[in-house]
Amino acid sequence: MRLEGKRALVTGGSRSIGRAIALGLAGEGADVAVNYRRSRADAESAVREIEEMGRRAVAVQGSTDSASDVERFVAGAHDFLGGIDILVNNAGILKRTPLLEIDEEEWDAILDVNLKGYFLVGQAVARRMVAAGTPGAIVNVSSAGQAVAAPNLTHYCVSKAGIEMLTKQMALELAPHGIRVNAIAPGLIETDLNRADIAQEEFRERRLARIPLGLIGNPDDLVGAVVYLASGGEARLVTGASLFIDGGQTIWGA
Repeated sequence: MRLEGKRALVTGGSRSIGRAIALGLAGEGADVAVNYRRSRADAESAVREIEEMGRRAVAVQGSTDSASDVERFVAGAHDFLGGIDILVNNAGILKRTPLLEIDEEEWDAILDVNLKGYFLVGQAVARRMVAAGTPGAIVNVSSAGQAVAAPNLTHYCVSKAGIEMLTKQMALELAPHGIRVNAIAPGLIETDLNRADIAQEEFRERRLARIPLGLIGNPDDLVGAVVYLASGGEARLVTGASLFIDGGQTIWGA
């Protein structure tokens, strides 16, 4: 119960990585607001699981790339929980397109959700933390793609590289307020975004060949790192860091 009494907001918390993190935070004692964009049923299912653990939970709808949506659902989460101590920026999208075929609309869509969304939600939550004098923790879910290039993922990798610097910048400017900001950088984790790709033998074998441990992760593999970074005790000196959880993928480089 390392997070007992803490109040958390998880964006994209209704499915896959976000859901595992939301449940993991609740399992350590936190009350959780689950942000979702489309699937209310999935969000409400996550809320029920959290409530069954004896924690408070609420589903808050909104797109992270919309400033008005962000202000609305962050305010809703803050009001329901009575404050926010932990933010996990997780909502993201992925599309595989060769560099020469990416159009402006697709570029903007990836960058708006994966990078601008982290800025908008991070700023909205941090403003409330500062106003309330709440020492808090923000964890940005990035990717090993912040450090290495990958075929047909130019916009995705650029957005994740931006998250690395956003994390450092937020950590620097929020440190005087007692707010720590860190990132996790997962490698190949099977989720709704890539399950079809992983099912293809050629894709799977090519990716596994670049992972020293030879393992494909699942969302639960990320929960312990998020709990650690969110905990004010064990990780009290950790800020501005990116923790790679990639089976050694980045050892090889690109």
